Amino acid sequence: MSREEQLERVLAALSPTTRREFLKQVAAVGGVAAAQAMLIKNPLIVTAAPSAKRGGMVRVMGHQEVASLSPDDSSPSVHWVMVAQMHNGLVELNEYNVLERVLAESFTVTKDGLQYTFKLRRGVKFHDGSELTADDVKYTYEWFMNPANAANFATRFASVDKVETPEKYTVVVKMKEAFAPFLLQTASTYIYSARHHGRIGERAYKSQPMGTGPFKLRDWRAAEYTIVDAFDGHFRGRPNIDSFRQDVVPEPSVRAIALRTGTADSATWPLLVEDNLAFEANPNYTVFRTSSTGVNHFPINNKLPQLSDKRVRQAMMHAIDRQRLIDEVWRGTAIIADSIYPPSMRLWYDRALKKYPYDQARARTLLEEAGWRMGPGNVRVKDGQRLSFTCAVITGDRARRPLAEIAQQDLAAVGIEMRIIERPVATILAQLPKGELDGSLFNWTYNSGPAEPDPQTTLQSGGVRNFGNYSNPRMDDLLRQGLREVDVKKRQKIYQEVQRIFVEDVPVLYIMFWDWFNVFSRRIKGLPVKPELGFEIYRNAYKWWIE
Repeated sequence: MSREEQLERVLAALSPTTRREFLKQVAAVGGVAAAQAMLIKNPLIVTAAPSAKRGGMVRVMGHQEVASLSPDDSSPSVHWVMVAQMHNGLVELNEYNVLERVLAESFTVTKDGLQYTFKLRRGVKFHDGSELTADDVKYTYEWFMNPANAANFATRFASVDKVETPEKYTVVVKMKEAFAPFLLQTASTYIYSARHHGRIGERAYKSQPMGTGPFKLRDWRAAEYTIVDAFDGHFRGRPNIDSFRQDVVPEPSVRAIALRTGTADSATWPLLVEDNLAFEANPNYTVFRTSSTGVNHFPINNKLPQLSDKRVRQAMMHAIDRQRLIDEVWRGTAIIADSIYPPSMRLWYDRALKKYPYDQARARTLLEEAGWRMGPGNVRVKDGQRLSFTCAVITGDRARRPLAEIAQQDLAAVGIEMRIIERPVATILAQLPKGELDGSLFNWTYNSGPAEPDPQTTLQSGGVRNFGNYSNPRMDDLLRQGLREVDVKKRQKIYQEVQRIFVEDVPVLYIMFWDWFNVFSRRIKGLPVKPELGFEIYRNAYKWWIE
């Protein structure tokens, strides 16, 4: 669909009054391109209404504990939902897949990509009433740059040489080398208060966050709930709602019941597929279905002797009937993954990649070629080593556990034993990169969002989210090239080779890309019109109101 067609669809969905007002503004600035820019920079044009009401609490539900409220721990989706309520970046990606200026009023970039100058909005307050200044940005960036802090997002800042503050509201970032995803990755990083974070440190900050976001922390119990209250001094205006709460509800069926009974307003993590489809067909709910960029996958430890041969991992890909998983467990609301990128990432996805169709005969042949012979208990053996490993699924994850159980059967049919255990998500994310677990099952993005292909944190040797302990020198070299190259066509060629190496090496078992469902009670108003990204909807909770 063209951008013009998308704009027409958005306009068609507006009320007559809002539509007329929008068209007036379009006419004033001229043309479709200007209209798109206006739509992107000011989503309130299409989401706000004169009847917005103030008050009340919005309750949403996640599927796992929120182990930290620090921006540096915001990769897990349910963490991000809460961190985003309390913090802001210089720029942020919105639900229409476009960067918005947030704390930055404006910015400029030199042609060589070696210097970024940001002009900050004046009068932006942290939750303690202190004003955001260039010193806070400098402090934040330098904290992430400091190797001693071992930050999860340190790679976003690896190309930064220094940060200068020529005056109170100006930040100049000078680069060692060009870093193509700087705006999408680095500049979108949430900003700490230099005074607060500097005083209490990162460890304490995980439970005592204080940002510039529209909500401030009231109460946090990692395995139970997080509650934030409206911040009266927020620079974009006080939120319409008084508070926003995310409860930890691991069981998807319980989340669905809460939505049906009105005890919750939304589920930040999808429900069981049959419930998603039922809510989508029910006019009493607002349901957004978008494309996921996070791959549903089994990360497996490539350093384990029994999993270190890529032929074994290739055999596992052939052994698992992924289409069956999609049809029987996911009710057709997903597509087979053929890459780290979904087809919706049109600029980067390579359609000509090697495929792994379901073929257990081919799986057996590969295992035989790798020297694995059938042994006692129908489990293959090589040099006294059984072809066996343990998959740790997330505690209470009833949506994905059936995927593991069917995959377990498929692997057993070719002589591979996969045992299933449960572990808390925080344990899984901490232990996998250290090689302390054999494998797991969850969803993760092997890119840097729908507009940026960089997978360095997950595929680079020693990457902080390298869950498979994967290492390939050529891959490392390509990832470095991809970050330095600013020419789009040259970057496409780099990431095509990245994908080719990935599907050849199979560092993880990549299964599917889900259709993403966001279900909302009809009492929640102020939601966007036809968003392209599901999770980014929640960063705008401050615009919502309750009827």
